[in-house]
Amino acid sequence: MSLARYQRVLAVRAARQAIILGILVRVPLFAGNVVLTLHVVSSLDRSYGQAGFVTAAATGCIAISGPWRGRLLDRYGLRRVVLPSVVVTAACWAVAPFAGYWVLFAAAALAGLFAVPTFSIIRQAVITAVPDDDRRTALALDSVAVEISFMIGPAVGVWAATTWSTSWVLFSIEMFGVLAGISLWLVNPAMTAEERSDEPVARVPRHSWMGPRFVAVCAAAAAATIVLAGTDISIVAALRSFHDSTLIGPVLSVWGLGSLLGGLVYGLLHRPIPAFLLLAGLAAVTFPMAFASGAWLLTVLAFVAGLLCAPTITATVDQLSRVVPGNVRGEALGWHGAAMTVGSGLGAPLAGVAIDWWGVGGGLVVVSAIGAAVAVLGTTISARRAAVAPVEARTPAAATVG
Repeated sequence: MSLARYQRVLAVRAARQAIILGILVRVPLFAGNVVLTLHVVSSLDRSYGQAGFVTAAATGCIAISGPWRGRLLDRYGLRRVVLPSVVVTAACWAVAPFAGYWVLFAAAALAGLFAVPTFSIIRQAVITAVPDDDRRTALALDSVAVEISFMIGPAVGVWAATTWSTSWVLFSIEMFGVLAGISLWLVNPAMTAEERSDEPVARVPRHSWMGPRFVAVCAAAAAATIVLAGTDISIVAALRSFHDSTLIGPVLSVWGLGSLLGGLVYGLLHRPIPAFLLLAGLAAVTFPMAFASGAWLLTVLAFVAGLLCAPTITATVDQLSRVVPGNVRGEALGWHGAAMTVGSGLGAPLAGVAIDWWGVGGGLVVVSAIGAAVAVLGTTISARRAAVAPVEARTPAAATVG
């Protein structure tokens, strides 16, 4: 496999800029939830359940805001959407780290509702910056940037929170996020080809693109993150049962490394692999982890499972970007991000309940089964749509339009 495809993408200044901005805005996003939990438990002396209540409220509000702010992004452009986000989040996080529990709860939820639509902006910028032939490669690079952000953010956040006051660490991380939002506002990357050509943008009704294929791709994204979140908590549970808790960090890092390498390889392929096939593969390679008998076997299986993590997410973004018009891509990616957020929120509790009922392997079995079921359903929907398309093309109305 030649690296020329990546060299071609990285030679485009707008693509490089978008990927770097993506890392800057995502690191505080991934670090924030971890530090928020530590702050509630240690500085506010509350329970882990109450900490989870705050993070769930913030995460839920971010999921709600994704499609809403994505639609505003399509209608009004980046700067008019990012500026209110920066002002509101700066005001919320200037107060919340130094306030009591319920003020923190309300401020975190409000900040979530006005969160900068990071994933919509960065992925649109990446897609717009490169030709269609390089889209998958560019999105694979973005997925690698997500993995890098995920590895950096929580690690730095936990280290800082155990070294200094969690109030000031939380304040600093969230203000770094505000500065990243200001950077987005200043750079103002193009979101659509129409922006670059200064052509008028036509309004597209939602019902014309939010059909079965779109919903199926969003379901695949949600199922993928259910598998990932369930795998995360299952690895922790398995290593604790092996009395190897000190290996939790290294094993999760090996899993993330597999994802990073898988994403890079996927970006070099000459032909795309359908998202539903990759989701089925992700479920299939995750399932054997349920039967790992020790930490080292679990590490090897986690690496293999990781190889399909980033490719599956990349494929859902690529596939979704091709089934919706470019001038509604902000809202579409907002729904995609919301689906992933909901999946992440469901995966851990589903796996946790399964672990409580059936043992350590139960969580991996359940989330793998969900991934496989959604993959089969999505493949069926895609096959039916492919069969209907030629029939529609032969109708008199279609002939008249042609």
